[in-house]
Amino acid sequence: MALTKLTDTEIESRLQDLDGWTLDGGKLYRELRFDDFVGAFGFMARGALLAEKMNHHPEWFNVYNQVRIHLATHDVDGISEKDFQLAQAFNDLL
Repeated sequence: MALTKLTDTEIESRLQDLDGWTLDGGKLYRELRFDDFVGAFGFMARGALLAEKMNHHPEWFNVYNQVRIHLATHDVDGISEKDFQLAQAFNDLL
C-alpha cells in the first residue's frame, strides 16, 4: 500500500483522538517533559527502536528533561498515516 498525504480535514479529525499532539509547521508535534535527563533519553532510546522497526524516523530535539518531536513523511511532502502510527506508538511508550 502506497503512502498518501492526508488532507487537512483528515489530519484535524485524527488529531482529536491523539492525546498531546498538535500541528506545528505542517508536522505533527509533541513536547514532553520527564523527571530528568535519564528519563528523557530513555524515552528516546525506546522510541528510536520503534521508529527503526517502522522505518519511519522522527525529527526530535532533546535538552535535559525535555524532548520535542516533529513527525512528517518526506515521501509525501506532508503528514501520512505512518506519522499517526508513530505518534501513537510514542504515546504508548509513555
